Amino acid sequence: MKIKFLLTLLFFAGLSAAYGQKTVQLTKQYGSSNKDLQNLMNFENIYFEKLSFTGKAIRSKSYRVTLKEFTDGKLTDSAILFDGTESDFFKVQSDSLSVKFAFKLEEDQLKVQVFGAGFGSKKSYFPLKSSGDRYAMKDFFGSKDTLKQDPLKTNAVFAVITPTLHPDGSGSYCEVAQYDIAPEALGRHSKIPHYFVVYITFR
Repeated sequence: MKIKFLLTLLFFAGLSAAYGQKTVQLTKQYGSSNKDLQNLMNFENIYFEKLSFTGKAIRSKSYRVTLKEFTDGKLTDSAILFDGTESDFFKVQSDSLSVKFAFKLEEDQLKVQVFGAGFGSKKSYFPLKSSGDRYAMKDFFGSKDTLKQDPLKTNAVFAVITPTLHPDGSGSYCEVAQYDIAPEALGRHSKIPHYFVVYITFR
């Protein structure tokens, strides 16, 4: 009986170790610690967030950052913000990686740039359906400080959204980190007229 119990423990320990090697831990650092600078960023509708990935599964991998645009619940456009698979220079050399994302919501367009170790992507621009003041950037952490992700899957990391429209004409910003709702379904589920989702994939 004891042998069977020990074998069961070893089996689940092995599964846990294998799962740990296939996942990465994701943490975030939002904005600036300088209050005056952060106030200025808020005033200018600038969002800046660093994502840190930790885990053996990303070593020697390259990564790609993409953006998808949704209008009235339907995919209307997609773009590559950064493609590290184009050169071995961008391969992850260790078990950790930090990627910084800058978003600026201007009057009629969204401006995005991605920063890695010693490089920055080209700036990308996307037209907005209404004033930039009506959009907000959200990540997918919800109330959590860390997330576990499978790096071989395409994972959503940010959403830039317009408010949910209510029958009385008011609006509110939904919590995008609803784990039973796919990012692609947010528009239909939460009645968001227009939004963008940013994804990262390791290869």
